[in-house]
This record gives sequence, C-alpha cells and structure tokens, in this order.
Amino acid sequence: MFRRILQRVDFWLIWVTVVLFGASGAGAHSCHEVKTAFQLRQIGSLKWVPEAPGTDGELQICKHPGPSCCTRKMEESYQAAVRRETLQNIRSYSFELKYLIVGHSSAFQDTFQSLLSFTLNLTSALFDSAYEPLSQDARPLVADLFSVLSLFLGGDSNTSMERSVHQFYDDLFPLVYRRLVNPGLASAPPSSEHSECLRKTRQDVNPFGPHPRALADGLTRALSAGRALSRALVMGAEVLNATERAGLARECGRALVRMQYCPHCRGLTLIRPCGGLCLNVMRGCLVGLSELDGPWRRYVALLQELTGALAGGHDLELALLGIRNHVNDAILHAQLHGPRISAIVDKVCGPLTDTPSVTSIRPTLEVMTSVTTSPTSAASTPSPAEVTLGRLSHTRSRPRSLPLKPSKIDKPRSLKKISREFMGYIQRYRSFFSALPETLCESEMVGEDITCWSGEDVVESYVGRVVGNGLQAQKNNPEIKVRSIDPILVAARDKLEQFKQEMQGQMGWATDWGAWVETGSGTRGEASGECDDEDGCQGSGDEDFTDENERVDVATAGVPLGKSPGAREPPRQVPTIQPPPQVAVKAAGHTPTHHLAITITLITLLSALGLP
Repeated sequence: MFRRILQRVDFWLIWVTVVLFGASGAGAHSCHEVKTAFQLRQIGSLKWVPEAPGTDGELQICKHPGPSCCTRKMEESYQAAVRRETLQNIRSYSFELKYLIVGHSSAFQDTFQSLLSFTLNLTSALFDSAYEPLSQDARPLVADLFSVLSLFLGGDSNTSMERSVHQFYDDLFPLVYRRLVNPGLASAPPSSEHSECLRKTRQDVNPFGPHPRALADGLTRALSAGRALSRALVMGAEVLNATERAGLARECGRALVRMQYCPHCRGLTLIRPCGGLCLNVMRGCLVGLSELDGPWRRYVALLQELTGALAGGHDLELALLGIRNHVNDAILHAQLHGPRISAIVDKVCGPLTDTPSVTSIRPTLEVMTSVTTSPTSAASTPSPAEVTLGRLSHTRSRPRSLPLKPSKIDKPRSLKKISREFMGYIQRYRSFFSALPETLCESEMVGEDITCWSGEDVVESYVGRVVGNGLQAQKNNPEIKVRSIDPILVAARDKLEQFKQEMQGQMGWATDWGAWVETGSGTRGEASGECDDEDGCQGSGDEDFTDENERVDVATAGVPLGKSPGAREPPRQVPTIQPPPQVAVKAAGHTPTHHLAITITLITLLSALGLP
C-alpha cells in the first residue's frame, strides 16, 4: 500500500518537473518580449529581431558569452533610437525654460510698445494744441523719433539715442524758425538750401538751449536697462536654440545603448539601469552642457540685475513721459531767444528772401508784465495745470490716443509686475545645465527595484565610481570616454561670457557675478522684500508719483532722479506767445500746479497700462 502511494507521488513529481522545465525552456528560447518592446518603442523594422536567441559575432556593443536576442542591425537601430530619445528628453526639459524666456521677452516688448504708443500720442497732442502751425509737419518727426525709441528698447545694436534725438531737433529747427520765431514767413515757400543750412547749423546756433542734450542723456540712461534686458532675453533664447542643435558623440550613443538596451538582448526588457550607471553616462554625454553651467549662472544673475532695475522704480516710464515737456521747453527756449537766433542765422545761412513780420520778444515780455500785475489778465491766462489737463483731454478725444486693447484681460501689465514675476521664475533655473543629468536620471529611466542593470549584468547596487560634472571630472568616468566638446556648445559658452562682459561694461556694474550666484544675494535694484506697491503695500506706491525727487522737470533735465541738479537757471515765467495761441508755459520753480500736472499725467499713463 505504501509502495503504491510512493510510486504515485514520484509520478506526479516527475510530471510537474517536466512541465516546468518545458515552460522555462520555451521562455528561454524565445525573443517574443524583445520583439514586443522593439515594436512598441518604434525602434526599427521587426525583421531584424530573431524569433529565438542566437549568436551574432558581429555584435559590437552588447557582447556576452551566452545566446542573444540582438543582431548587428538591431544595435544600429538601438543607437539611432537612443539618440533620438535622449535629445527629445533634453528638449522637453529645456522647453519650459525657453518658453519662459521667449514669453517674457514678448511681454516686455508689448509693454514697451504700449508705453511708446501712449507717449507718442501725448507728444503729438502737444503740437496739435499748443503749436498748431507746426502740427502737420511735426507729426512725422515725432513718429520717427519714437520709431527709433522702439528699436532702441528692442535691443537694435545700430541705434544711437543721442544721434536720433539730435536728428529730431535738427529737423524741427527749420519749422520752429520759420513759423514761430519768424511767423511772417509761414506762408512763403521754404527754401531747401536755407532749410538744409538750418539743419546743419542747429547744434552751433543752439536754438533749443540745453534741452536736446538733456533729453538724449535722460533717455539713454533711463532706457538702458530695458534695452539691455531685451538683448539679454534674445541671447538666452539663442543659447537654448544652440543646445537643441548640438548632437551626441559616438561614444555617448554606445554608452546609452549599453545602459538602456543591452539588457533586452538577454530578454530582460523590464530591468532598469542603476542610478550610478545612469549618472556616469549622462554626465559624460552632457559634458558640453555642463560646461555652460558657470556662464549660465552669471547670465541669470545679470537677468535678475536688469529686471530688478525695472522693478525698483518708474524711471523708464518717467523718461518717456518727460519727452513732451522737454520738447515743449525746447521750443519755448527758441521763442524767448528769437532775436538772437535770427541774428546768428542771418550771418551763417544768409538773410531770408521775404521780409519777416515785425515780431519781437519785447512786446511779449510787456505782456508778461501785464499778466503778472493784472488780475483780469491772470484770470484769463490758463495755468500750466489747466493747459496740461486740456492737452490730456485732447489726447483722449483722438481716435488712437490711448493704446488700449479692447479686452481688459488683454491690457499690458506694468513693467514692475512683469519684472518681479520673471525674477521669481528665472532664479529656479540657475542650475539648469548642471542639474540636467540628475533630472534625466530621476525620470522613468532609473528604477527603485531591489536589482538593477550595471551595464554588464543584473546587480543589487552599482559598485563603480560616480564622477561629477564638468570636463575635468570625466577623465575618471568608467562608462564613457570624453574626447572633446561639441563646437556649437563651446561657441554658446563663449558667447555668454562675452555678452556678460559687454553688459557689465555698458551698465557700469562692477558686480562679481561669480560670487553673487554663490551667495544667492538679492539684486541691487529690487525693492524691499516681495512687497509690491501694486498689491497695496505702503511706502513705495502711488505716493512716489508726486514726490519731488521723481518729477519730470526741465530744470533738472539730464540729472539723475532724486539728486540735486546743482546750479539752475533763475526762475522764469514765460507768457503765451502769439502765434501760436495758448503756448504751454512752465516755470523753473516747483509750483503746486506743476505737481498737479505731472501727477495727472502719470495717473493717466498708469491707468492706461492697467495699474490700480
């Protein structure tokens, strides 16, 4: 009885052993899973995948003593696929950074253009309301000036603010001389030779006083940060485009295949590389990108300096808004010194063909005396604030006066808000290039299983040495031999370094950006903390718009905001000159009406830009 039971047990054991051995033998002698993975990843043609493991003496990367599910054609397909996959992963991580830079570059340019459009209309309205005889011919001159301002803020390297401002006043001088200084010649056809002489001798005659130089210097100083930021954002986009054009070296492709696809040759399609193996391979493959780390950190520090300068005040907006006042005061200066200017012009360019009407500044000064002594005359003469209000209402009444979009949501944001938003985002990408190998390895590429692929076999942990970033560290890399860096990335690195030095010289900054990025200190232009006056913070809000240190004043033109201009011209009160009627007059002294005019103009500008 016991013997019969034992025989039955032996029979079942033998049967189970045969079944299990047969099943394992079938799995061991099939490349079905390898073919499935080959097809799902769209690596290549399935005809290159064998049905059963074999021996291929032509294998160059995934060699091992036993049978293999790989062929030489599969290795070539694996190399092409792994290059494509790795580059795609790199681009997917750099896309967000590139989108951040390009998107904010567009946002800054939209805000610049909105400011320019507003101040263009405001300046043109000056001629429409106060200098009507010049209005038609002066509008193209104003448009040309603001076109140059747009190019300057956009980062155009061929644009000179000083040359453009002086060109504007050169072209304006013949109009002012014939129609305001000598209004009797307004109806006579102008002489082209005489007009050209006036243009060429304008800087020598100096009819507009210090105002052209003050406007050129003020615009150059105030717009430099915006211009530099535009150029810096373009540079960042170019560097990221260069990283996308860079390829992977041949040794890198072989190391990637050995890390990702050589396990497939043994039927191990689910095993993942060890973390140390992945870091060594990726740091060797991306050594060119790692060499961009230092220049990129300094570039990000430069961006934070520039955006901090824009976020720390309203210098750019005030400078653009002050163009109207500079032009107005320049024309007033020419009118006040009409006899002297006419005498010099007669000597330099010859007498005018027509006899000008008897128009002297002396009767005008007598009118000024009567205006200051007669209450009736004073009541009939508009104050500077009233004239400014009238011009603003005139500007608002024009069809295209305010460059607002139809939707409130589409209104351009203020420079301060965009700058602070960009500063918050860009600092997260300071270590983008040095952290890229870790970022790629922390994705689905590396597993957290008990075992992993070491490049040669399945192990519990990677025992090789893990090297750091940079070209020097790769000399000890056990997985890949790095011979050189892609020339495209070398050029991008040098371009970043050269741009940093150029900006440092142009902006007059002596900042050691290497130390700056290490210590993580804030930007010099940043306001106190994260407090934004647009969010209701006190101490740096709308009160600044009426502060004496931030006024746009001809008497302080060309002097940095918040600093004493030194010696000033004596206070003057200029009356309305005929023609034209209702000339805007502004005294050099800081009167309450002057505060009111600037305040109203600033509030109008900021409301047009969507500020509360």
